[in-house]
Amino acid sequence: MTDDKAVRRYRMTGLIIAFLIFAADQFTKYMVMHPLDLKAKGQIVLLPFFNLTWAENYGVSMGFLTASTDFQRWALVALTGLIGFAVLIWMWREQAKWDIFALSLVLGGAMGNILDRARLGYVADFADLHINGFRPFLIFNVADACISIGVVILLGRALLLRDRTPEAND
Repeated sequence: MTDDKAVRRYRMTGLIIAFLIFAADQFTKYMVMHPLDLKAKGQIVLLPFFNLTWAENYGVSMGFLTASTDFQRWALVALTGLIGFAVLIWMWREQAKWDIFALSLVLGGAMGNILDRARLGYVADFADLHINGFRPFLIFNVADACISIGVVILLGRALLLRDRTPEAND
């Protein structure tokens, strides 16, 4: 297989991964919103360190850029949509398979949260990881987790492998 064919295969696999993350994110949100009715219950304790806790995020990461009007909501949808499109272009131009993988995590998560914001007006969060009263993370969802993991992979690769060629990064 030539390098061009391998890179095209990585990119197509990245698109499939992004779609699977999007589907998993939307499925878990459907499950907590409808069959579990988490919005009405508020919280379901699953484990001593993990609850399902309902939260509506009207902003972006950690509640920044909170949208309190319809105009702000749709502006945020447009802004995050543009960022998602930029990630797609970056992924499509990327050569290194692990960067493509990381970008697919970010893209799939972004698509899930963008759909929530457009459809619901907020992003549905529900995963509540804690140790007694200490919460190292805000309440999050599958999309948030994938975006965070993707960004950590990109940053780690950029900091640790920045002097290598794309072929050596595979």
